[in-house]
Amino acid sequence: MKRVICPGSFDPVTNGHLDIFTRASKMFDEIIVAVFHNPIKEKSMFTMTERVGMLKDCTRDIPNIKVDCFSGLLHEYVRLQDSNIVLRGLRALTDFEYEFQRALMIKRIDPDIETIFMMTNTDYSYLSSTGVREILAFGGSVKDLVPECIEEKLKEKFKTIKV
Repeated sequence: MKRVICPGSFDPVTNGHLDIFTRASKMFDEIIVAVFHNPIKEKSMFTMTERVGMLKDCTRDIPNIKVDCFSGLLHEYVRLQDSNIVLRGLRALTDFEYEFQRALMIKRIDPDIETIFMMTNTDYSYLSSTGVREILAFGGSVKDLVPECIEEKLKEKFKTIKV
């Protein structure tokens, strides 16, 4: 069975993420979308539990996707999931440079782990979770940028936080 790990912060999940998940679901037996807690990044808008729940909601129609979470080293998580493949979505050249360095680091640590890069659909090449949060912070609409169920959760969250 070919199981691939698709790690990320997904804060929040966007239509660009869903595009990658949907296309990858046709290529692999199982995709584990793994919400990663990165202590180096700024504070997340949503808790890990909230992000896992949102991902489960918006991927429920993709039968071979499992949503999980982890904290720690990616290569260790990949091995715990009985996999050796990491899937990373790319939007632009800057994504590639960053992800390429990460892939080489993992390869240095564990030569048997492969990283596969998948280019996003051009409809989503500008889209990022950070951009979605910024649009909302200034009162803009994120319709068509995130799944409908995520849009509602974002609106609810922004009612409770100070920007």
